[in-house]
Amino acid sequence: MSSTDTDRWGALVTGIGVVAPGAVGRDAYWDLLTAGRTATRGITLFDATGFQSRIAAEVDFDPAASGLTPDEVARMDRAAQFAVVAAREALADAGLTAGGADPERTGVSIGSAVGCTTRLEDEYVVVSERGKKWEVAPELATEHLYRALIPSTLAVEVAWAADAEGPATVVSTGCTSGLDAVAHGVQLISEGSADVVIAGATDAPISPITVACFDAIGATSRNNGDAAHASRPFHKDRDGFVLGEGAAVLVLESRAHAARRRAHAYADIIGFAQRSNAFHMTGLKPDGLDMAEAIEVAMERAGITPDLISYVNAHGSGTAQNDRHETAALKKSMGKAAYGVPVSSIKSMIGHSLGAIGALEAAACALAIEHDVVPPTANLREQDPALDLDYVPLSARGHVNDIVLSVGSGFGGFQSAMLLARPGTRK
Repeated sequence: MSSTDTDRWGALVTGIGVVAPGAVGRDAYWDLLTAGRTATRGITLFDATGFQSRIAAEVDFDPAASGLTPDEVARMDRAAQFAVVAAREALADAGLTAGGADPERTGVSIGSAVGCTTRLEDEYVVVSERGKKWEVAPELATEHLYRALIPSTLAVEVAWAADAEGPATVVSTGCTSGLDAVAHGVQLISEGSADVVIAGATDAPISPITVACFDAIGATSRNNGDAAHASRPFHKDRDGFVLGEGAAVLVLESRAHAARRRAHAYADIIGFAQRSNAFHMTGLKPDGLDMAEAIEVAMERAGITPDLISYVNAHGSGTAQNDRHETAALKKSMGKAAYGVPVSSIKSMIGHSLGAIGALEAAACALAIEHDVVPPTANLREQDPALDLDYVPLSARGHVNDIVLSVGSGFGGFQSAMLLARPGTRK
């Protein structure tokens, strides 16, 4: 990337919308994070009897109370409902009601790891008599089944909600989908394809098939007797991640467009990079070289040095290999500065919502800059002695956050790093 690219790449975050476990709405979300409250509990969305991991971070979501009509509820999967509700909140927060910007210059970029899994599984249960019949009865399926089949539905629904007629994309890169979708939105603005992009991610994966898949590979916590404290990134007794769900949507604007509107900006997205380790579907090398390179390239593109980073929002899934991998990556990419910067994982409170989590973390980073507070790593009472960074245990910390690094790591070897700055930090 040339110096010219470095100078012009980026976009402002002018609106935030959130549907999260324990908190529907941006303000409630920030309150939950800064209070260090956990939203993990026993699964209620289906009967989890017989599963090894029977805990999750569920959203207490009432579609009607969130403004969705009966028709919208009927045609949309739960993940699409989350995305639309979050998008509407983000647009209102930005002062851009649907159609408030030039529709042809407004784009959409939505990430998701598993798409409309919940609706697909529910419909399969109906047409197969709960899996008893090999030959299914398609006439029993809902008329909206096709919408559940194709992931592009997620971008379509958000585009309709925003009256966006510009580029519309679904990004699916596993657990980095959220960060990658936001970065794609920034790229659309930077290349001149849009002035405004509604960007974020959504997933509603708490379903029997998803839980069974993670049971099979042993990735999720089996601490069923203490669900509230089961998500324990960096803890010496961590035993896997806790599945979550939710959505976060950001309104991204070009700096010129936001200036013309005199819009309030939470953050300026100034750098991004992604890498793949081409190593293993679920495994990670402990040296963290793949993530380290993504961080280094993101810093280079942003034109910053490690000592300028105020806070690291960690991937922090709570698996032993991820925490080792990520800690090594921060040390390699940031050098001595890694030991002086606060690092925390909000998955300790809201679980791991797969593709949605990167967008939820980007929203948390923008709010951390806005409020100069670092959210804590909840449940971190006994840190793994092999991990020696400052993981901000238990309680939020007042801290000036001028530049924040958010990192993501996904099955398949995906590694992403994004840098957000206080508006005006980089002239």
